[in-house]
Amino acid sequence: MIFGVLAYVAYGVAAVSVHTRLVYPFHSQVEFSEYGFDPQDVSTDAGPLRVYKHVGAAGAPVVIYFMGNVGALRAFAPMLRHHAEAGRSVVAMGYRGGGGVPGTPSEDRLKADALAVFDALPELVGKDGPVIVHGYSLGTGLALHAAAERPVDGMILAAPYARLCELMSARSFLPACVMPGVQKWQSLDDARRVMAPSLVIHGTEDSLIPFSHGERVAAALDEAGSETTLVPIELGGHDDLFGKPGYLSSIDAFIDGIAR
Repeated sequence: MIFGVLAYVAYGVAAVSVHTRLVYPFHSQVEFSEYGFDPQDVSTDAGPLRVYKHVGAAGAPVVIYFMGNVGALRAFAPMLRHHAEAGRSVVAMGYRGGGGVPGTPSEDRLKADALAVFDALPELVGKDGPVIVHGYSLGTGLALHAAAERPVDGMILAAPYARLCELMSARSFLPACVMPGVQKWQSLDDARRVMAPSLVIHGTEDSLIPFSHGERVAAALDEAGSETTLVPIELGGHDDLFGKPGYLSSIDAFIDGIAR
């Protein structure tokens, strides 16, 4: 019995020490390159942060895009291209430690970077159009944090998690949400402070972040007073939403509604 307890404690300590490698795998160090997008550094308290911007027409909606935990914007080029081709200004944030951006990622650091990017919008693309934050997977936590801390006009969450630490617990059999040293990403806390209109999109067959997480996030937003629309993508998984019917059309309809 004692041996088992000690072994479990040792397993927990080891899991905490390596969990950031799983949350932020960031294998690709290839810098983003896409026609129509220009790199620019944003000043932060941790040094310059690389972002990539596309400047649309005056008064066009401005989309701040927060990617998933692949950590390299190259994987999300189709979505960024879609926003740009729709005439929107786009700012895509690099993540420290991935995609050729120097530094070490952490929950606190990425959230601070997200706010710095928002604050730099006037110098990046201007800010005379409505501002929409758009997050996918890991990036939904950043979109929620930005919307809770700054005056955004709309928010799009694709495959959001209610609490990332719950997903860690399910896979590790450890109480990650109460363990010290774990970066918990408790999105519900920020969702309860968001008042902006919100669109939540989630695949019904998502095996990485179950659809129930999207339902819980949408419910928390509703309770906070956000006018929230939940769009289930039938038979959608986690990594195939872009090509599924209803995904892009829901995003376009939501942004067009904000712009009007």
